[in-house]
Amino acid sequence: MNTEFLKDINWVAVLVAGLAYFAIGAIWYSKLLFSKKWIEYSGVDIHDPKAKEGMVQQMLFSLVMMIICSAGLAILISKLELSGWKNGVKLGGLTGLFFGVTALSITYFYEKKPLGLHLINGLYVVLGSIVAAVILCVWQ
Repeated sequence: MNTEFLKDINWVAVLVAGLAYFAIGAIWYSKLLFSKKWIEYSGVDIHDPKAKEGMVQQMLFSLVMMIICSAGLAILISKLELSGWKNGVKLGGLTGLFFGVTALSITYFYEKKPLGLHLINGLYVVLGSIVAAVILCVWQ
């Protein structure tokens, strides 16, 4: 496989897009928006001392995954020769829906997760993908 195209990727933009995706999650799952419902639907017992164990590792893992997602978006943007915020919205929306939400849907279907949890997490994936793609399409 020819990896020559990787030299055209703006890796600082990938990092910033991943951080933005992560930051949106901090707001999305906060008391300002969906923390109460997410806790209810997910069944997490926030009063259990074990619930907070490994939180730093979970956050770091999430951040790495969001940076990897942003790198994938950057590759698509480069290969498709996209630019501008409108293309970022389109690409982020499509990839978030067609890849992120469908992957969640398959898993949630088998795990019999509540629809509310699916909506909270699925919409976050779409929004995060849109923001990351906009950053990457604008900052080339």
